[in-house]
Order: sequence, then structure tokens, then C-alpha cells
Amino acid sequence: MSIQIRNISKSFGTFRALDQINIDIQTGELIALLGPSGSGKTSLLRIIAGLEAANQGAILFGDEDITHVSTKERKVGFVFQHYALFRHMTVFDNIAYGLRVRPRKSRPSKPEIEKKVKELIKLVKLEAFSNRYPSHLSGGQRQRVALARALAVEPKVLLLDEPFGALDAKVRKDLRRWLRKLHNDYQITSIFVTHDQEEALDVADRIVVMNEGKVEQIGTPEEVYDYPNSPFVYHFLGNVNLFKGRLHNGKLRQGHFEVDAPEFLGAENTEAVGYVRPHDINIEREKSPDAVAATVIYIHMIGAVVQLELIRTDTGDVLEAELTKEHFRSLNLITGVEVYVKPKQLKVFIPEDYSI
Repeated sequence: MSIQIRNISKSFGTFRALDQINIDIQTGELIALLGPSGSGKTSLLRIIAGLEAANQGAILFGDEDITHVSTKERKVGFVFQHYALFRHMTVFDNIAYGLRVRPRKSRPSKPEIEKKVKELIKLVKLEAFSNRYPSHLSGGQRQRVALARALAVEPKVLLLDEPFGALDAKVRKDLRRWLRKLHNDYQITSIFVTHDQEEALDVADRIVVMNEGKVEQIGTPEEVYDYPNSPFVYHFLGNVNLFKGRLHNGKLRQGHFEVDAPEFLGAENTEAVGYVRPHDINIEREKSPDAVAATVIYIHMIGAVVQLELIRTDTGDVLEAELTKEHFRSLNLITGVEVYVKPKQLKVFIPEDYSI
């Protein structure tokens, strides 16, 4: 089931929660709505579900305009952060609930319900827990029950609101892997809300980055991480280093530092900022043209990666860099040593409110 979101806007009093949102979601895609608190992602999810009404715009499932269709008739599965399981019901009864309360004409027979629920319990790997109550399950197990309950009614669309937000890091990672496999097996169009960048990058086919009620960027995990189209996306999706300066004929300059910025070939004496990820910082022991002198102030080894903090000699700005352990050892680095730094890949923006 494809989804078209057309010019959706939503206000709460004078607060503009959503402002002209347009997104096309293909059948079978797993889409992440990613952004900070207050960016509008949950409001958009609830409008898609029919739990809230937009002030303007339309929602289409396939070619059908469902903007004014009730939540019940939209046939969506909704999974909340805090499970929302019925505490007085067993795992089996929680999953079966949506099938049992259907109108008599569309309600499956008892044997059909039992068969369907057993299949779902097996799918979420809770065969040994079917007669247990939610209070006797772990957080990860409860969330799997909630997902199975949502799938039981065979929804056209699966919507998940911070589904793993209440769980610890190890359980979240396991459930992310499980959700990806589940989605690949079922091929159901799914949208999940998260403020966790790692979660979105790990699970989603495409990510919709939202900020202050607007869409900042839509793209694959690789596109939004490696090629952000705004300073906000750069900052929100991981660590970033800033190289401030002025543009002169296609180059960003600050003092003796200079780096190519060919997209601004005609700009002269314009304030700008270059953005570069820590893994795109090149570090050498020997001085080279256009490199910046810096001193290593902190070294942190994590597995095969070494994270460095450095302080620039010319400006006093702190930089972060990531090296492989092999490269780190070849440089023979220790705290206090002077090195020379140069961006391998840098994206320049001209911020409206930036001043040096």
C-alpha cells in the first residue's frame, strides 16, 4: 500500500506543529520519521492513523483519499512506545483481541483466530509465553506482543511511535534487527517515529528528517548521513566539525587555512562554514599545504576505531577525528603531540545568522 501525504498542516492554537508536509511512500517501504522533540513527527503519524485531524491537506492510501475516513476504516496497525497491552489478558488473548472484536460479518471463526494467533506467536518467538500475562514479560517481549497484536488484523499500513524508546540499548538493537527481518518477510508499508539517529540509520529504507514542523531532507540512510542538505541535518545526524571562514573565488579561507568550495565560485568575501564528519578528517605528522596544525588532547579507543579530540593551534577550536586502529598506530600518536589536519570531504553552507 503506497501512501501520499499532500500539503499537510496542523496547528495547536498559535503553535504550528506541521507546515506543508509532502511525502510519497512506496508500497512495502519502511520509513523513519526522525527529528528532535517538537519537530512534528508524532503529530504526522497520528494524522496518518486518523487519531488527529489536519487543518489542511490530504492523506491517500494508494489512490484512495482517506483524509476524512475514520481510524477504524483505515485498517492501520498502531504500536505505541509503552506497549498498551491489556494487563488482565494473556499474550494469546492480547494478540487475538483485534480479531475477536470485529463485527460478526467479518469476524473469523474461533479455529481461524486460534490458528492465526499461534502463527503470530511463533513469528515473534514467544511460543513458551502464550499463557503468560504482560506483568510476567520483559520489556522486549511486551513490545513483540504489541507488534504481533498490530499485525493480527492484517493492516494495510503499520505505524510505530517510538516503539523501542522505553527499552535498554541491547534490547533495542535486538528488536531493531528483528523488526527489519519481520518487515522484509511481511513487506507491509511501515512508518516509525524515532529521535534515535542510530535506530533510523540502522532500520529504515528511507529517512524523513523533520525540524520545527517541516521536512529538512528525505533520503536513504547513506544520503542523509553522507550528503546532508542543511546544517541542521549535519548536526542532528552525528558529530560534525566546523571550519569557519570567508569565501573567495571558490575557496573557503580562514587565516592560512584554505579548502576548495567550487559550488561558491562567484562568492567574494562571504562568511561561510564548512562541515566535515570526524571520519573525514585526515591526520598526518608532517606538515602539508592547506593543513591546519593541531594538538592531540584526548584519545579514546573503541574496538577497531580510535576517537581523537584535537585543539587547533590557530583558532583554539576543538576538532573530533576517527581513525582506524592501524592508522592510529602508524602515526604513533600520544596526547600532547602536534599533528596536521585537513578535511577529506567538506560541505560548505552560508548560514543566515552566522558571524565570525
